[in-house]
Amino acid sequence: MTLQQEIVGNAMQMAVVNLRPGQTVYCEAGKFLFKTANVTMETRLSGPSGGGGQQQGGSGGMGGLLRQAMGTAMQVGQRVLAGESLAFQYFTAQGGEGTVGFAGVLPGEMRALELDGTRAWFAEKDAFVAAESSVEFGIAFSGGRTGMSGGEGFILEKFTGHGTVIIAGAGNFIDLNPADFGGRIEVDTGCVVAFEEGIQYGVQRVGGLNRQGIMNAVFGGEGLSLATLEGNGRVILQSLTIEGLANALKKAQGGDKQGPTGGLFSTHAG
Repeated sequence: MTLQQEIVGNAMQMAVVNLRPGQTVYCEAGKFLFKTANVTMETRLSGPSGGGGQQQGGSGGMGGLLRQAMGTAMQVGQRVLAGESLAFQYFTAQGGEGTVGFAGVLPGEMRALELDGTRAWFAEKDAFVAAESSVEFGIAFSGGRTGMSGGEGFILEKFTGHGTVIIAGAGNFIDLNPADFGGRIEVDTGCVVAFEEGIQYGVQRVGGLNRQGIMNAVFGGEGLSLATLEGNGRVILQSLTIEGLANALKKAQGGDKQGPTGGLFSTHAG
């Protein structure tokens, strides 16, 4: 069954989730806001199994416990590589219906995606907020060498299974399908929030190693790379990038060092 949820708010949205008795929802650590008293909270290193979010017991004796421990270690290792939080928080309604609130970490929109088991969804890191326990969270790699050199999109969050997953981004969202624009769109690498399985995602350099390519990279404000999205499927973009927000805050505090050029010489957060 679909997770009963409502996205509320404007500039900084939140998701209010209504849980049926015994129903479980999980979130990335740091995304929880509030809950009713009859909702239990448990923090685990392991992700959901896709079968209700309950950890597998000690079936299989010592071998089963060892496989479970190795699986958890691999999940944690993947999340560390992706820069994600180490743990998930699980919320279960006991003795009746319960309510839980979640939010992202930046001013912007939230979106509830419905998975029917036929297509996975991919999202940029930190986009994940919460999901019902029948949705599996994983890490995917996309973009190859260009993704690594572009600094964006190489490591993605992946959601599979059946149910609702809630994501968040910065600024406002726009939904596009590359098939409506000749099969391909090119966007700022920081604007991609999420896309359906079937979309081919990559990172390309802005122009060649010529005068115009250098002008684009140095003065265009986009750096050296653009994200490419090809195919037929849903793509969600955001109007505000984390780098843009960080630079705006630095400029407001008198600490902007990027001068008039932006682009290649812009000050990066972190």
